[in-house]
Amino acid sequence: MRGKCCNIPQVEDRRYSISEVSELTDVPKHVLRQWEDRFSYLKPKRDHNGRRRYYVKDIDVVQRLKQLLWHEKLTTEGALKRLGQELHGEGRPQTRRQVMEIVDKIEAEARQMLDILGDE
Repeated sequence: MRGKCCNIPQVEDRRYSISEVSELTDVPKHVLRQWEDRFSYLKPKRDHNGRRRYYVKDIDVVQRLKQLLWHEKLTTEGALKRLGQELHGEGRPQTRRQVMEIVDKIEAEARQMLDILGDE
């Protein structure tokens, strides 16, 4: 999920203010604050003055939440679950070999179904 937003310079240690993140992602500042309360995966660090500082990984989470909530129309619970799966690599093959194993399994199951239907 890292670095999907093309408008963000890919400097890992660069920190962005909430205003910059709002402008980059087109998500209002008050919504960003609400999402911090609702989604444990969005917790920007605070500087010594208590101001929020977002890293690129935080902005990636904002972009994904925007996609899940506004475009895919998931509920807060659904978005939280999906985001957690994506961030922890669950539900998605990690290697080409895993993909091929899944494809082989699907193919075998489809052949079994066709055989069953062919017997009737």
